[in-house]
Amino acid sequence: MSDFPILSILLAIPLLGVLLILIQRSSDEELVKRNVRHAALWVTVGELIVALILWFNFDPSNPDFQFVEKAAWIGDSFAYHLGVDGISILFIVLTAFLMPLCILASWTSITERVKEYMIAFLLMETMMIGVFCALDLVMFYIFFEGGLIPMFLIIGVWGGARRIYASFKFFLYTLLGSLLMLLAMLYMYWQAGTTDIPTLLTYDFAADAQTWLWLAFFASFAVKMPMWPVHTWLPDAHVEAPTAGSVILAGVLLKMGGYGFLRFSIPMFPVASVELGWLVFALSLIAVIYTSFVALAQEDMKKLIAYSSVAHMGFVTLGLFVLNPQGIEGAIFQMLSHGIISGALFLCVGVIYDRLHTREIARYGGLVHNMPRYAVVFMVFTLASIGLPGTSGFVGEFLVLVGAYTHMSVLAFIAAFGVILGAAYMLWLYRRVVFGELVKEDLKPLKDLSLREVIIMVPIVLASIWMGVYPKPVLHTINASVNKLLAQHEQAIQRYEQARLPVEAPVLAETAND
Repeated sequence: MSDFPILSILLAIPLLGVLLILIQRSSDEELVKRNVRHAALWVTVGELIVALILWFNFDPSNPDFQFVEKAAWIGDSFAYHLGVDGISILFIVLTAFLMPLCILASWTSITERVKEYMIAFLLMETMMIGVFCALDLVMFYIFFEGGLIPMFLIIGVWGGARRIYASFKFFLYTLLGSLLMLLAMLYMYWQAGTTDIPTLLTYDFAADAQTWLWLAFFASFAVKMPMWPVHTWLPDAHVEAPTAGSVILAGVLLKMGGYGFLRFSIPMFPVASVELGWLVFALSLIAVIYTSFVALAQEDMKKLIAYSSVAHMGFVTLGLFVLNPQGIEGAIFQMLSHGIISGALFLCVGVIYDRLHTREIARYGGLVHNMPRYAVVFMVFTLASIGLPGTSGFVGEFLVLVGAYTHMSVLAFIAAFGVILGAAYMLWLYRRVVFGELVKEDLKPLKDLSLREVIIMVPIVLASIWMGVYPKPVLHTINASVNKLLAQHEQAIQRYEQARLPVEAPVLAETAND
């Protein structure tokens, strides 16, 4: 399939779905809504099938970019250039996996402007997949920023009472960081004479320039993850977003920051990545510990899960910048696992919010008595979030801790304390919502998971357990590309050290003569 334009097809399928939704016309408004929902669902299912075909035909032993498509776009400088390696392909599969579940989760909760809502999600799917397969700086930036617009509308139009505030805060935070990244990209083009990402991966930028370029990209990716202290937009965005918006925000959009570190910061600016690693470690450990304590103090379920996301992303950045195979593979696995688990936790919140229309933890209790299926599903995701062995959450955190310990043991000890705090706030949430006596009168009529909700939850439960029990397919997919990344990083550091020797040698000789 190397010559088959499967990546272009992945980008085109959601856009075709948009056209299909736009042509829906009828005097019966309910018929139009039903047709729109079905169109969005089957388009995203088709996208998932194509993404799985892409993964099954991927050669994990080949660390280079595969399924490459390249064509002239804007003059001779900018090209339509797509391709995937072991690092990016699984994020495409994750995106395609979550999208049909988001459509199903919105089936009954979104009743106004259904056509516009589904269009926003399909456009966002194209933008997110474009980020993970773009091999040109201009294309990457367009997709990276383009995804802000649908999410801005999803929060601002279909969100809660403070949706306008939350949507503008989300947009301005992420846009400001990305503008610095754009300036860095312009400098890279002027220096290297190209926007081709594979070419830039082998280009040696001056050490002084690397520091400023690294900081410019860091400003964008740190906000996107988000890292402490630029994380404050995330709880507001999650609280006000509709359930499916929170799922895709936590499941995919946050992962773009980690993917950016892997694709740009570490391989293109290797010297700065080493010299400024202490900054990432400090911010990561603060995020792991501080936001875990903040999560313990929350009374809103969505806010608690949002702060837990910041803590889990702290593990990701810690693993990325220890710059060893265990750390980076653990960070990638953690991103994929968190994309599934955090999305599932927000779906669990959405289930009971649709019934009682409140996210206040104190309003619940004893749901195990009348919602046993819900209690089991919520338990699986809670245990996966705290890293129980046999779930996907364990594999990523364990590998990150091993990588951190190999690099510097104190990093692993501090991060391990964050694991304990994670267990504390998640079990505290589960106990207050699910256990206890069913004494509140308005909770007694609540019905257990419907067939639609079971269909949503079962694939995520299976994916989480499969990744936890048998992580080999995921790790095998990313292994070769991670090893190549680290080999290129080490070679770049060696070239930098060798380039410094002729400059320092005369100084040493002169000192010896004196």
